[in-house]
Amino acid sequence: MVHAIFIGKMLNAVRRYVMENWGSPFVVAFAMMLTIAAFLLPTNLAAYSIAIYAFYSLVIGVILQFVCFVKYKKSMMDTA
Repeated sequence: MVHAIFIGKMLNAVRRYVMENWGSPFVVAFAMMLTIAAFLLPTNLAAYSIAIYAFYSLVIGVILQFVCFVKYKKSMMDTA
């Protein structure tokens, strides 16, 4: 029972973080895809394609993080 409550709290914390930082899932996906590409590199099984998609994911994530930064900065200026 205690584990279920802990897991619920952790999921809520992750959900709040993702709502505030839109690019974070894309940056995490970038790291995961790049790791997969590194493991597939010796066998050459689509490692190049996975690395390309990882790069696209990183670009999208950085753009979304910048948008969130500007939005957060603007809301902080309004409250000050």
